[in-house]
Amino acid sequence: MKKVKSSRVSRSRLPYLLALPIIALSFFLVLYPIIQGIYISLTDKTLGAATGKKVSFVGLRNYNELLHSSAFLNSLRLTVIYAIMNVIFSVGAGLITALTVNKKFRGRGGVRALLTAPWAFPDIASVIIFIWILNSAFGVIGIINVHLPFDTSGGWLTSSPYAFISVVGISMWKTFPFYSIVILSALQGVPEDLLEAATVDGAGPIQRFRTVILPSIRPTVLLLSLLAFIFAFRQFSMIYLTTGGGPERDTETLVLMVYNTAFKYFDYAFSSAIGVAGLIVTVAVASTYLLLTGRSEKGAR
Repeated sequence: MKKVKSSRVSRSRLPYLLALPIIALSFFLVLYPIIQGIYISLTDKTLGAATGKKVSFVGLRNYNELLHSSAFLNSLRLTVIYAIMNVIFSVGAGLITALTVNKKFRGRGGVRALLTAPWAFPDIASVIIFIWILNSAFGVIGIINVHLPFDTSGGWLTSSPYAFISVVGISMWKTFPFYSIVILSALQGVPEDLLEAATVDGAGPIQRFRTVILPSIRPTVLLLSLLAFIFAFRQFSMIYLTTGGGPERDTETLVLMVYNTAFKYFDYAFSSAIGVAGLIVTVAVASTYLLLTGRSEKGAR
């Protein structure tokens, strides 16, 4: 009897033992850095300070400075605009391309494979290509500039507001294939009998999309919109490599402000406070999404 009980106890503990390495990794790689960042944001820690200098606890002083910092408020505004535009254009382009390649036509497999190319390119290679394209002197954009109704002589990556527009465009080009592939997989699950019934009833392409396709893929599109917002909030490499946050901080998002504050101005505590503020915003957006989807699922039942 004791052996049977001990074997049952060991079996009941087995799932927890198997999950223990994942829990430990999540703590050390995710939870611990967040806790450390929150703690540092409540101190006056600086990089490159004297060895004997003691780090003091200052409470919410850094957060109070954040609320009165015009640079932070401008960076937060730019980040939110950048994230929203990424949701609109990246997910929108992904939806349009997914609907296009979901149709049957010759060479569809090759087009689908080609569609993933921007997502597969490394960030550095993509940035080098676009820096060359957007160069007013010898890039492709130089030929187009003379035909534009507005002045772009300052350069697309070195003048405002074209630098911000360029960053959004490059980010959209880089990320929309991922959303397109996910939406395309969701389109495969749209019931064919509903589409055929809608066609028999005389529904056109727009009506079929609005009444059949969109309700079927809405959860996927909403989830991708949330992911696009979060990905844009933490985007660093594309913006840093193209503009570095310039000109005059016109493309300095929160992530770049964290980097510049920590490694250019050596204010580690203030940069941690900026990072925590960005974390709060993303958690608030994610929580709102989960709350709204939970209510809609309850209403559907």
